[in-house]
Amino acid sequence: MDSVSQNLLDWYDRHARSLPWRVPPDQSAKGVRPDPYHVWLSEVMLQQTTVAAVKSYFEKFLRLWPCLTDLATASEEDVMKAWAGLGYYSRARNLKACADTVAAGYGGHFPTTQADLIKLPGIGDYTSAAIAAIAFGEKAAVVDGNIERVITRLLADATPLPAAKEICRTEMSRITPDDRPGDFAQAMMDLGATICTPKRPACALCPLNEHCSAYRLGTMEQFPVKLAKKAKPLRKGAAFVAIREDGAVLLTKRADKGLLAGMSGVPTTAWTASEDGATGAEAAPFRVPSGVRWTGCGTIRHTFTHFHLELEIYRAADLPMGFCTPALDGWWSSATALPEEALPTVMKKSLSAAIPNAFKPKA
Repeated sequence: MDSVSQNLLDWYDRHARSLPWRVPPDQSAKGVRPDPYHVWLSEVMLQQTTVAAVKSYFEKFLRLWPCLTDLATASEEDVMKAWAGLGYYSRARNLKACADTVAAGYGGHFPTTQADLIKLPGIGDYTSAAIAAIAFGEKAAVVDGNIERVITRLLADATPLPAAKEICRTEMSRITPDDRPGDFAQAMMDLGATICTPKRPACALCPLNEHCSAYRLGTMEQFPVKLAKKAKPLRKGAAFVAIREDGAVLLTKRADKGLLAGMSGVPTTAWTASEDGATGAEAAPFRVPSGVRWTGCGTIRHTFTHFHLELEIYRAADLPMGFCTPALDGWWSSATALPEEALPTVMKKSLSAAIPNAFKPKA
């Protein structure tokens, strides 16, 4: 084991983050491995999401579905409800598809190699390497955003991302030890998250500072080099919150493909990542009874990966109990059921603009 690997593992043994899906390093060093289901679930959740945000979702999923076969028997609707608010909803659909595949094709047990793991739905280069290394001890090159930052600084490599990814993968392959590859990968993640941070890295505390070219040059914050991002466009549309006289809210299910596919929400105009939707009360996709009016409730703004969205919010209250909108194929969700619906954040914002206390805990 070279000095980079040894220094980092020694540091990890003292400073590893305590995370609900991890085996502590003192146990891992003795050969104890985490449940592959826990590793997979956490890694899928952590894609594009912070550790702080993931912890409660991870614990909720384990309460609902303690093992993979439990998740495989769940309905996609229930999985989407449990995932609501975590974002990037294709991950939830892939999670369910992967659980189904492993349950049906592998007897409920994950394959043990990166080469086989990468064949599963929703599992790419990074996730397959992470599961193989952490859960099964394979010497796989695990490279996420934190690790890219650490390695480009170690090498002071000015190749811009994403071209630098292959350089990082090659270097990670070289320095990953045969012994404890999973701990080494997690140590690199922890180093990037806590010491080798994007701004003001704590280089004096870094176990790898003697090996770091950027530290010697004083250029740490220049790495990794990233190409300038294009400005995100602003899209506009409108959302319509219809409230029945008993307080129930009209919800619909979005199409099975496209943005927020399969999620629940209030009716909206047809905005997309590339086109604006109609605006104004007259753009409502259904008529309300005579005597009921759409009232403006301001606008909300939400940011997706590739664009910003601004929605005008309209509210129609005290709709009669017999009111229905068959063309929308919607349903009425009671005030108590609303927080349990599979509502993405943009829909919760829309509802909160029209019903300020919709998601506040009931006394």
